[in-house]
Amino acid sequence: MRNFIAKHVEEMPPSGIRKFFDVAATMEDVVSLGVGEPDFKTPEHVRQAAIDSLKEGKTRYSSNQGMPELRKVISDYLDRRFHTKYDPADQILCTIGASEAIDIALRTIIEPGDEILVVEPSYVSYKPSITLQGGVPVVLTTKVENEFRLTAEELEAAITPKTKALIFPYPNNPTGGIMEKADLEKIAPVLIKHDILVISDEIYAELTYGGLDHVSIASIPGMYERTIVLNGFAKSFAMTGWRLGYAAGPKDLILAMNKVHAYVIMCAPTMSQYAGIEALKDPVQCDKDVAEMRASYDERRKYLIGEFNRLGMTCFEPKGAFYVFPSIQLTGLTSAEFCDKMLFEGKVAVVPGTAFGDCGEGFIRISYAYSMDELKFAISKIEAFLKQIGKL
Repeated sequence: MRNFIAKHVEEMPPSGIRKFFDVAATMEDVVSLGVGEPDFKTPEHVRQAAIDSLKEGKTRYSSNQGMPELRKVISDYLDRRFHTKYDPADQILCTIGASEAIDIALRTIIEPGDEILVVEPSYVSYKPSITLQGGVPVVLTTKVENEFRLTAEELEAAITPKTKALIFPYPNNPTGGIMEKADLEKIAPVLIKHDILVISDEIYAELTYGGLDHVSIASIPGMYERTIVLNGFAKSFAMTGWRLGYAAGPKDLILAMNKVHAYVIMCAPTMSQYAGIEALKDPVQCDKDVAEMRASYDERRKYLIGEFNRLGMTCFEPKGAFYVFPSIQLTGLTSAEFCDKMLFEGKVAVVPGTAFGDCGEGFIRISYAYSMDELKFAISKIEAFLKQIGKL
């Protein structure tokens, strides 16, 4: 029988994140610090709203675009928090997590051969999603000496006549890097000059530290009309399993994305949409829920930065998301070798930086979406491992 699998799918590598955790799941006494999932429960009032919707039998399809009330509270939230105004009628689309929003944004814009710029290190799904649509991913390598910010010079050098869009992932997974307003103002003229669309993945927008608020690139003059903002409830509201995200952007793009969404998905889960309404409808409660989680993450962030620098695993200060990206160069091991040894000898599961692009070599990603007790125990194991291999 012939091989029915498409060549581009057959050649696609498996996720570099899942590899280590599939192995770790079969082992005993392993501390896992790799999954980017909040260790908090979804706020009780949000869970209760979903329970009530089930009890009341509110389980039918919603409109393809999402419940009008949910789109309205998302619109109000984006205006209040990030100073971007979107009409809930035709500029907001509710999706199955931000992951679906990434996929359908790319399906909507890519024609065969289009080049899509991808900032790296970054989330593992971007390049495969581009390839699946017949596009060509073009990597923009960011550097630790710039705190993994994208510079105007790096952007300009990567643009060709085939460039159609930029995937812009800030706050960044895996580095925790952010782009401040001044950084955005430097790259915006380049994007405008070359007429480039921006797909801005802002799923970690609420998780910034050190007194810095997230600034959406859509709020920069000249960028609103050329930016699709992707966001969701998973990271900031501890709602990963609810699979609820959204896209906001220019009317023509959002309505085109909704056509794709309607054919392949139909609508986001009704129960999750009721939960999302509850999460956002009261601004005071919404901000309180997020602030409690953010404060805890910030404490863990500071602890890990201090500990890795103490151990000689140099770690720049991440100011967003819930990851640190320490260097493992003192060990003389590659990222993959370090993670293998750390797992099988040190019994700690972490992710090699190369899972997020070749420029991640020499780094590992560690999530601090775990309790302080777990983090302290993991650090003790990492310290013991470094001593064992003669690096402390």
